[in-house]
Amino acid sequence: MDYQDALELQRTFHSEVVTGQRPNTLILLEHPSVYTAGKRTQDFERPTDGTPVVDVDRGGRITWHGPGQLVGYPIVKLLKPTELVGFVHTLEGALIKVCADFGINAIRIDDRSGVWVSDIKGDRKIAAIGIRVASGVTMHGFALNVCPDLSAFGQIVPCGINDADVTSMAIELEREIDISEVTAAVEKYLIEALGKVSA
Repeated sequence: MDYQDALELQRTFHSEVVTGQRPNTLILLEHPSVYTAGKRTQDFERPTDGTPVVDVDRGGRITWHGPGQLVGYPIVKLLKPTELVGFVHTLEGALIKVCADFGINAIRIDDRSGVWVSDIKGDRKIAAIGIRVASGVTMHGFALNVCPDLSAFGQIVPCGINDADVTSMAIELEREIDISEVTAAVEKYLIEALGKVSA
């Protein structure tokens, strides 16, 4: 789904969850190739070749979305709307469990949002997270690199981090893997985790 179309869908669902017309909802999809920049993005992190960037109202900095990346948008009313860090940790924990199901030892790194693989090869980001909370309900979400072409990240300073690489489940497993293999695990762990933090 085109990023702008997905953003409109999120906004519609968000207002419906806020007013109680819709239950908490998790959107899972893929986007055509697109760069999106959160509120903290700095100019030097953007592409230098004139590639278009969509500026959005989520936290975090610039990232890339594209085929082979499973993007999730949890639209949920939080029990504790002011505890954004706790919500981010909830998402991280669920995605760490997804990776573990496939034999990938993913972790959380203090002071760095998202999900990471860390070993003698260094720190590598496998999932990015950027959230916004308005009227006590979340928007935006996470992007799990399943099997994307990671070369698009070379055009930017992903998430403002210039001392670490980006990786994918396919790279870490050293085999082909499709989003369809991963979706059920993402649904399971995300819905389980979101049930504990949502109203």
